[in-house]
Amino acid sequence: MPVDARCKHFRGVPRDSLSFYPAGPMPSRAYHEAIWQAVPRGLEPQHFKLRLRFLLGAVEPGARVLDLGCGEGAFAAELTRAGAQVLAVDVAEEPLRRARAEHPDLSLQLIDGEGDWEVPDASFDLVWAGEVIEHVADTGRWLSEVRRVLRSGGRLLLSTPRLGRAQLLAAALSDRAFAERYDPLGDHLRFYSSATLRRLIAAYRFEQISVRSAAGPPGARRLLLASAVRARF
Repeated sequence: MPVDARCKHFRGVPRDSLSFYPAGPMPSRAYHEAIWQAVPRGLEPQHFKLRLRFLLGAVEPGARVLDLGCGEGAFAAELTRAGAQVLAVDVAEEPLRRARAEHPDLSLQLIDGEGDWEVPDASFDLVWAGEVIEHVADTGRWLSEVRRVLRSGGRLLLSTPRLGRAQLLAAALSDRAFAERYDPLGDHLRFYSSATLRRLIAAYRFEQISVRSAAGPPGARRLLLASAVRARF
C-alpha cells in the first residue's frame, strides 16, 4: 500500500475528497486508483527529509532496493541518485504514471495489492516501505512477500505512524481527535506502537530489529522508524 498515495499523508487534501467511493465491496486496484485520483500531483511526502535520511543511511552504492509503495517516485529517485539499483512498485497505476512523467529513468512496476508479487525470490538487498504497512489488510501475507523477495541477510526498512501514549490520551479526551485517528472511512487499517510493530516483524523471522520513534517533541513522537534483517533460516 503506497505510503505516499494516501491523502492523509499530504497537506491540503480535504477529507471529503474521498466521498465518491461506492458503498459495498470494491476491488483493491480500483480502491487505490480512486484514492490516487484525489491526491494532487507533486505533494511532498510527510516527513520526507527525516525519512530520507533514515533510508539513505542504510543504503550502499550498488545495493538492490525494492521501493514498496513508491507513490510518485520521490524516494526511488533519491535512492537512484545515491547509486542504488531500484525497482519502484505500487498497487495502483496512477502513481506510476506520475512517477514516469517526473522520473522517466526509474524502473517501475505494478504489483497485486492482494496477491503474490511478480518479483523474483531473494532478489533484493533492501526493501523500503515508507508509510505502507498501516494500509495493508493482510499484513501476514505482505510480510511473507517482503521476506520472500529479500535475500538471506537482507534488510527491511519501514516507517509508519506511531500510536503512543500521547496519541491514545488525545483520542480518549477528545471526540475530534478520536474521529480523526479512527475515522471509519479512513485508509489506515492498522495502528502500531513500538512494541506491537517489533513483535509483528519478529513473528516473520526477522532479527536485529530496531524500532525508534521520531518526528515531534519527546513524549509525543508521531512516527516509527523500523529496521530488521531477514533471518537466514
